[in-house]
Amino acid sequence: MYHEKDDTFSLGLHASESKQYLFVGSGSKNTSFIFYLDIPNQSKELAVLTPRVDGIDTTASHRGNHFYITRRSEEFYNSELVACPLNNVAETTVLLPHRESVKIQDVQLFENHIAVYERENGLPKATVYRLPGTGEAVGQLQGGRAIDFIDPAYAVEPEPSQFHSNVVRFYYSSMRTPPSIFDYDMDTGVSVLKKIDTVLGGFDVSNYVTERKWAAASDGTQIPMSILYRKDMLKLDGSDPMLLYGYGSYEICIDPTFRGSRFSLVDRGFVYVIAHIRGGGEMGRNWYEDGKLLKKKNTFTDFIACAEHLIENKYCTKEKLCINGRSAGGLLMGAVLNMRPDLFKAAVAGVPFVDVLTTMLDPTIPLTTAEWEEWGDPRKEEYYYYMKSYSPVDNVKAQDYPHILVTAGLNDPRVMYSEPAKFVAKLRELKTDDNLLLFKCELGAGHFSKSGRFEKLREDAFTYAFILKALGMTPPTTASSL
Repeated sequence: MYHEKDDTFSLGLHASESKQYLFVGSGSKNTSFIFYLDIPNQSKELAVLTPRVDGIDTTASHRGNHFYITRRSEEFYNSELVACPLNNVAETTVLLPHRESVKIQDVQLFENHIAVYERENGLPKATVYRLPGTGEAVGQLQGGRAIDFIDPAYAVEPEPSQFHSNVVRFYYSSMRTPPSIFDYDMDTGVSVLKKIDTVLGGFDVSNYVTERKWAAASDGTQIPMSILYRKDMLKLDGSDPMLLYGYGSYEICIDPTFRGSRFSLVDRGFVYVIAHIRGGGEMGRNWYEDGKLLKKKNTFTDFIACAEHLIENKYCTKEKLCINGRSAGGLLMGAVLNMRPDLFKAAVAGVPFVDVLTTMLDPTIPLTTAEWEEWGDPRKEEYYYYMKSYSPVDNVKAQDYPHILVTAGLNDPRVMYSEPAKFVAKLRELKTDDNLLLFKCELGAGHFSKSGRFEKLREDAFTYAFILKALGMTPPTTASSL
């Protein structure tokens, strides 16, 4: 039916909520276009819904006599929601206009309603609107009802719901609230908790506090942070140990979701912090644009600014600050370790993308060509020298580094094990300290953990043991305990 010949694009397929149409989308990092197939009329050929235009990104749904399209462009970077008649897809009506401070993340269509998932001020939000009758004209959405959430920092995502229902189902969690499923009645505005994950080990949500704070970046930009700690253990005198996590790439939102293994550290007095740095999507499309290509270094300086802010406000000290990141977050770890090794006590770089130039110069590696829109094409001189200025392998120098754990997966198709191995070898050659530098290559893993129900927990346990050892928080080993 369709063959995408551009290797920077990938194909996707999904059915409309109404089950009347099948959508085929082809997309790259910043462009996507959509075909549709009329299922009831047994169409045998794809028809164009949104044309292929560089820099325009679209997603589609269907209800009644209209297609509903979320459309992002350079001008409308946080997206707009439009509708078009089935018999004239070029005639669009704006339902939700583009807004500078609100990013449309997702929409869920129902027979009589539409649920719009957005991001504002770095937080997700969900708003429900009643739609006109199926045969009536559509216009700009008015009188939406926002769903209320209880935590200062949280995560919300749509769950599969019934098209003909007046109930929208969504996922909710925070760093202290276990994953929960709610049903929200779009007519009455009442949320009902349907399920919450059980957390073993005597977990009591009232023991923990989650906060949202802001750090000023070097250019004055305010960077949001999500913070979790145990309220009966926080001292705020600089003596608290901390684990600071960051990612900041691909417009991925690292929302403050619940993860049970973190409490192994938090119950030992740790403060756990997520830095929502540029390159991610937490604050809208421009947040991403300001942390990619020739602005990638903003990701690294934002993370450093968050660390400095936490130290200045006595959440920790340099001697108590540990950092963690995986994949592109591992690139972040490598970059900040080269830039400010004095700022951290220990670092964990999981399957880190640290040999940026070598990988991006080799188009035979399956993911390279699609990644040029994220990092830049180093075959062009401007990108080559910019990428070389931060690529961790190319910037290791003779200086003291903190304790470092680097992990790899032998079968990793995204970050070849040779990248972290090369980084560790360079560190061993040049670093001037006697701190721990460990390289752990999982022979049975790819980019993520080994297969098996408990392997991720074992990986977390190893990481946390390294952090505790680096901070001197492990019990002394005696002959009788061996």
